[in-house]
Amino acid sequence: MLRLAATTIGRSDTALGAFYRRLSSRAGKAKAVTATARKIAVLFYNTLRHGMTYKDPGADHYEEQYRSRVLANLKRRAKSLGFVLQAVPCDADVAVS
Repeated sequence: MLRLAATTIGRSDTALGAFYRRLSSRAGKAKAVTATARKIAVLFYNTLRHGMTYKDPGADHYEEQYRSRVLANLKRRAKSLGFVLQAVPCDADVAVS
């Protein structure tokens, strides 16, 4: 039932749906279903065991959190290699070939 819920939630505009879509594009649908089902199970367990309430922050919040996490990892990696990352100005949104 959790796997069925995971495939259904993959089409929703929620943080779990964004998690499913990001993971399915990278690792495949089968692994994304399993990982999302596990995440649902953990949320369900925490709700029952600890009385936690779950309020979905939404897909936009999840994507922003993911972007900041990736950016922090890139900055850390660049620093360890002796480089510094700089942001590109907004008017330079043209793709460079």
